[in-house]
Amino acid sequence: MNIMKGLSKGFESIIEFSIFASRWFQAPIYLGLIFGSGLYVYKFMGELVFLALRIDEFTEVQVMLSVLGLIDISMVMNLLIIVIIGGYSIFTSRIDFEGQEDRPQWIDHLDADRLKVKLATSLASISGVHLLKTFIDIHSETNNTKGIESLQYEIVIHMVFIVSALVLAWIARILDSREEEKIKSTVKAKLLSSKDEQ
Repeated sequence: MNIMKGLSKGFESIIEFSIFASRWFQAPIYLGLIFGSGLYVYKFMGELVFLALRIDEFTEVQVMLSVLGLIDISMVMNLLIIVIIGGYSIFTSRIDFEGQEDRPQWIDHLDADRLKVKLATSLASISGVHLLKTFIDIHSETNNTKGIESLQYEIVIHMVFIVSALVLAWIARILDSREEEKIKSTVKAKLLSSKDEQ
């Protein structure tokens, strides 16, 4: 009986260790995203050089569209950083930032709920830039019915992103308030028990 219990416990430990270690399968994905970030930097520099070389030939609208393209790339980079650092530190392994004085401020209070809100707001921002580019280039977009339809779809998608971000932020706020109430009640109970002991 004891042998069976020992074998069962050992088997359970192996399964639990394997499940816990499986989080490291995410590490190559985050490394791949870092490589993708490098490719995006290359794309950004190419767009910037192209704009600099054609600046005299471009109209004001073309320059604005090119700059919005650069802003779009920078916002996607921000999204990548949130996913890489936030995702790794929450789901894979905690990153030791203690010695890093220049660490981003948002990392200190990051959890899965806040990560979702940050991702949703980033997506809404990126969608907003795309929508702005379409509005600036509206003359070419509205020459045919397909252009108008694509503009309508962009507006609907943008609104979905905004509503999603608001809902996630509202849920995160509710969860935070509940957590604060739990902490307050725990502190209160400790204070009452210490008074009773005195």
